[in-house]
Amino acid sequence: MAATAGDNYTQVGYGSSQVGLGSRPAILVVDFQLAFTDPRFALGGLPRIHAATERTAELLEVARSRNVPVAACYTAYCSDKDMPPWKVQAVRDEFFYGHPCTAMDPRIHHASNFTYCKSAPSMFFQTSLITFLVRQQVDTVIVTGCTTSGCVRATVVDAFSYGFRTQVAADCCGDADEGPHNDALRDVGRRYADVTDGARMREYLLGL
Repeated sequence: MAATAGDNYTQVGYGSSQVGLGSRPAILVVDFQLAFTDPRFALGGLPRIHAATERTAELLEVARSRNVPVAACYTAYCSDKDMPPWKVQAVRDEFFYGHPCTAMDPRIHHASNFTYCKSAPSMFFQTSLITFLVRQQVDTVIVTGCTTSGCVRATVVDAFSYGFRTQVAADCCGDADEGPHNDALRDVGRRYADVTDGARMREYLLGL
């Protein structure tokens, strides 16, 4: 029988090892702002993102109990002059400083989080995240948030590029549809990160 596309990746060595876990983790939370978690807003009615927000909230409770640093971002702009040419209508209409859609979801927000605004898909792009992680001596990042095929994937690639052991908690990430969610996880799992879940990451944090 002819090999499938997935078999071809395996046969030539993709996904042949695990990234593994270090001893100094941090949680990265991508864009769990009300724009994506509150049905009042155009992008806020996606069930998979709502479920991922709940799973991430559970993970953050454990992280705080173990003094694990958490970085959480939202996306906003001053005007269309500093906004990239997004092809998402809701971003062009709503994602401006002061708009209620830019507020962090209360299940995620906490005074101990490093909360900041980003202007591009990756949490790392032209932000102070790398400074925060270096000062906390982080060697492992656990990526959560939305959307899996967009800003989560971009953040995973940059985390890998900066040399962090990168874990993606699959059930703590959400997308509009299951297909792009699974495709993105499969692809980063072949190359850059270990794809895991919230329960396993909670167990890891409790064992620190």
